Amino acid sequence: MAKKSQCEKCTGLCCRYFALPIETPEEKGDYDDIRWYLCHKDITVFVEDGDWYINIKNKCKHLSEKDYHCKIYDKRPRICRQYRHSDCDLVEGEYDYELHFTSDKQMEEYIKIKFDNNVTEKQKARKKKPQRSQRPQKKTRK
Repeated sequence: MAKKSQCEKCTGLCCRYFALPIETPEEKGDYDDIRWYLCHKDITVFVEDGDWYINIKNKCKHLSEKDYHCKIYDKRPRICRQYRHSDCDLVEGEYDYELHFTSDKQMEEYIKIKFDNNVTEKQKARKKKPQRSQRPQKKTRK
């Protein structure tokens, strides 16, 4: 009896989204640009091995809803041809994302923590008055 491929048990999970690398954000504005991506339907952003990706949930137009097979299999794009069963989404286990943002609100909170809390802490430190032992002594005239 021939062994069935994973694809026979699947609904075309690999054909229902694509992820593209994006530039690693550095400044607050870069993170806000990513927040803009997340304002759109079916968009997530994740970090894996230090690299940032935008994940776009959008089914391939060549995926058959009847049997979940590719309608252009013999002429499928190179990315599809290079896809390996070991990378299959059907394989058990969770992704090991360092960060995973599924909404603009999550990114907004992340920005606050990453940037605004640091500013608040710096402002608090500046406002703090030196203790008596740290205050400069007044010079007296002789």
